[in-house]
Amino acid sequence: MSLATLDTSQHPSLPTSSTTLFTAKQKKQVSFETIAKELGRDEVAVAALFYGQTKASEQDIKKLSEYFEIDHATLSAQLSGFPDRGKSVEMPPKEPLIYRLYEVVQNYGYAYKAVLNEKFGDGIMSAIAFSTHVEKEVDKDGVTWVNIKMRGKWLPFTPF
Repeated sequence: MSLATLDTSQHPSLPTSSTTLFTAKQKKQVSFETIAKELGRDEVAVAALFYGQTKASEQDIKKLSEYFEIDHATLSAQLSGFPDRGKSVEMPPKEPLIYRLYEVVQNYGYAYKAVLNEKFGDGIMSAIAFSTHVEKEVDKDGVTWVNIKMRGKWLPFTPF
């Protein structure tokens, strides 16, 4: 099994906690799926925590500290601040997989917007009250597919 690691030359703006967590992950040779089961969270949420894109709860810090045998005070100091979201990827993204996700929005963004507006009215889907999940699917012909589920709270625009 191949495991995601951190190339700091590709991500110079990540917080110190990213290096700490990715080093521990590589040392223990575990996947985000395995870590997610330990934390009781979705693997995408855990990966976002490793990249400094979401805030760690006290419970997350405690469990990560114990699981990876990282000094609790050190990890707490690194993870207890507020995330500085959006710094880890330049726009437009150059990494091909991330670019393809960006391309989905470029190609289908207005189609999504039109369908969502028809179904829900004038508003936006929250990326704050949000969850996502990734699944691997192999069809009857042996072709591998990616399923990405996104679930965001609908926030109607309000007149003022």
